[in-house]
Amino acid sequence: MANRLGLEPSVRAGRIGLSIPAGLPFDTWEKIGDQLRVIGDSSAWWLGDWLVYGETSFPDRYRLAISQTHLAYKTLRNYAWVARNVPMSRRRDALSLQHHAQVAALSGDEQERWLARAEEEGWPQSRLRKEIQASRARTADSEPIKVAVTVHISFERERRWRAAAQVASVSLPEWIAHTLDHAAGHVDGDMAIGASGAQAV
Repeated sequence: MANRLGLEPSVRAGRIGLSIPAGLPFDTWEKIGDQLRVIGDSSAWWLGDWLVYGETSFPDRYRLAISQTHLAYKTLRNYAWVARNVPMSRRRDALSLQHHAQVAALSGDEQERWLARAEEEGWPQSRLRKEIQASRARTADSEPIKVAVTVHISFERERRWRAAAQVASVSLPEWIAHTLDHAAGHVDGDMAIGASGAQAV
């Protein structure tokens, strides 16, 4: 099993433990730790892909597959969700499944961009999450809030407005918005004049 898992040949991996020989040098012990980390993170991906396959090929067997792993349903559901939403071609060896979980709800292009940054800059998954949240906040602040306004008018008035919009070579909504902005500008000007006059008195 040790060779199949890619572990250091001097150790033996079993179902209930890891046999490590005496006198192991520090650098070898450190290397084994890194190998175990990779195996642990890889196993999460393996389980996720396995569960996704079970969902699509054996839908009535998914609960049975979960019971076989002896892991929490929520944990396995998260593994499957990340595996389903981040294709293998976009996954990065240097990043954990938890990194990929931070981008799993994003579009493909955004996933690629954020994973590349996290890998290049060596971000832990907590930093990646904070950077994504900060980016979303900046986007939300820069986008104007749009509201819908409903106005009930007569057929004759709608016909006249539409004709005016055609003359101006714009759509009816654009013509209405321009006309209202123009009228609001006059109101703002009148208010400014009134305010300055009140101060003069």
